Amino acid sequence: MSATVFERSRPGRRAFSPPPLEVPPVDPAQLIEDRLLRRAPPALPELSEPQIVRHYVRLSKLNYDLDSGIYPLGSCTMKHNPRLHERLAALPGNARLHPLQDARRAQGALELMWRLERALAEIAGLPHVSLQPSAGSQGELAGVLLSRAYHAERGQERPLVLIPEAAHGTNPATVAMAGLRPLTIKSDAEGMVDVADLEAKVSEQVACLMLTNPNTLGIFERRIAQIAEIIHGVGAILYYDGANLNAILGHARPGDMGFDIVHFNLHKTFTQPHGGGGPGSGPIAVSERIEPYLMVPRVTRGEDGAFALDYDQPRSIGRLRSFHGNYGTFVRAYAYICSLGAAGLKDVAEAAVLNANYLLARLSDARVAQLLPLAYGKLCMHELVLSGAPLRRELKVKTLDLAKRLLDHGVHPPTIYFPLLVEEALMTAPTETETKETIDELADAIIAVLDEARSEPELLRSAPHTTPVGRLDEARAVREPVLRYRPEQSAAQAQRAADG
Repeated sequence: MSATVFERSRPGRRAFSPPPLEVPPVDPAQLIEDRLLRRAPPALPELSEPQIVRHYVRLSKLNYDLDSGIYPLGSCTMKHNPRLHERLAALPGNARLHPLQDARRAQGALELMWRLERALAEIAGLPHVSLQPSAGSQGELAGVLLSRAYHAERGQERPLVLIPEAAHGTNPATVAMAGLRPLTIKSDAEGMVDVADLEAKVSEQVACLMLTNPNTLGIFERRIAQIAEIIHGVGAILYYDGANLNAILGHARPGDMGFDIVHFNLHKTFTQPHGGGGPGSGPIAVSERIEPYLMVPRVTRGEDGAFALDYDQPRSIGRLRSFHGNYGTFVRAYAYICSLGAAGLKDVAEAAVLNANYLLARLSDARVAQLLPLAYGKLCMHELVLSGAPLRRELKVKTLDLAKRLLDHGVHPPTIYFPLLVEEALMTAPTETETKETIDELADAIIAVLDEARSEPELLRSAPHTTPVGRLDEARAVREPVLRYRPEQSAAQAQRAADG
């Protein structure tokens, strides 16, 4: 392993030495409270400029990224981000706009936001949109808070939120953050909502049902109209988790299915770069009856055509974050929608579903399906969920081992162990931006690793072998996190690695 920057550090080494000050120096104690002043300099490495550049270039070569190859994570929609959209977001008028700029001097930005809201409203089939939530999970929170506000104004205490067994993990956490209680709805033998279980658990204690369609198993909920009728029959709200919207763009609208609230993931469906921490964006669209509770400020357009920010909404749930949302994501999403148009968005869904089913067809060979079968159904929507249970049962090889070995074949592994109701789950979504050849490479790698599992299972159990770092003790990493550099700790870790 190469030395860390701390080990390369030498006292007094500098990347840049500024010239002497031409103004008298100021004692920091005159400007900063004594209790806030450091007692010792920060323990930062001291390096030359070439060392710094080489350090970051070296790190960049250790990372896998979407520009290097397919990133087939299920549920994440890791599509290519068009460079045109990056150029537009980087234009000075977009990138340098101050969030406190007076609305009268930010008309272009407000118009873009207003037009994006109109576009998202059309896509969702719901008339009102707020761009404010800064992530999909915060869009979820907005939806649950809006549901709670709707019921509270009617004097109703509804503490329960129904969540399907195949839901995203953020759903129950969101419900808890909103001060409500999640109640799980089982899946049926086809991987869809068990309507009988739903009917048994729905009541006037329910605030809303959180649902994504297609669901997390890559299956379209064919009984969605019946589900909507059941939920609305007790006065509850139907909420759409937009994580899987990529599969139905231009073909179906959540509002037409009966949903009252929809959250979008601009960083998934509409090509905002994500992974590694963001930035995300989770706008929310709502029906007329939910509109009074939307967050403030709202972008409005006056009779004179001027755009403004409206804070005068007394029934609003208020703000969810500072300012108006992650503006750069709005520029990219709006550019994406405008460049594709309605027909192009429809093509997106068709290509995404086609790619996923092509990959499924490649992995449906008897030798593959024997060890890694499709968890539910015979076809899928934009993503497929396989079960490695036979692989583990017959060859004592876990899905984790298969994923680690894929790294040795130069392929980033799909999502593993999610959704939770699938034993040894392997979940992948190739997205519409991948070519047939790239999907073939992924399928070939999975097939090759399964062949290795039959002949040399230990090769998988000890993988990866060609990456900068081998198999990590992930449980130990959680129990003993290393959050800052300590020479003695580094030496001890090196010794443990040498000892095996």
